[in-house]
Amino acid sequence: MAMKFEGGCYCGALRYVADGEPVLKGECYCRECQYISGGAPQLFLAMPAGTFHYTQGTAKTYSRSDLEHPVTREFCPECGTHLVTRRPDMPLVILKVGTLDEPSLFGGPQVAIYTCDKQIFHHMAEAVPAYEKMPVQ
Repeated sequence: MAMKFEGGCYCGALRYVADGEPVLKGECYCRECQYISGGAPQLFLAMPAGTFHYTQGTAKTYSRSDLEHPVTREFCPECGTHLVTRRPDMPLVILKVGTLDEPSLFGGPQVAIYTCDKQIFHHMAEAVPAYEKMPVQ
């Protein structure tokens, strides 16, 4: 039985659904995620892009113009909640766990990435494989 992940933004203007099994469940310590979160790492579910769609509202997008291959971040134009990241090199939607209606469905990370940017006040989950950048695929 496939899982169904539903969620949305803080103000309720944006809603989404993603059906299926996550490709990866992780935590990211990169500086970009720290900016988005206010300093903490981001917990995420990587889902196949075809399993995800918005059911209410239209997300605003942002991509940095100073990077060769920037990610695209999708957020609520009303309250600013960051819901999704899309990488140009991966056919995935990276859902932010905090936007899930039931964050407990996350269950915990399988991997920690970009630990090269980890701050001394961050606490990584024990027994989770950690990588300075992205793991080799």
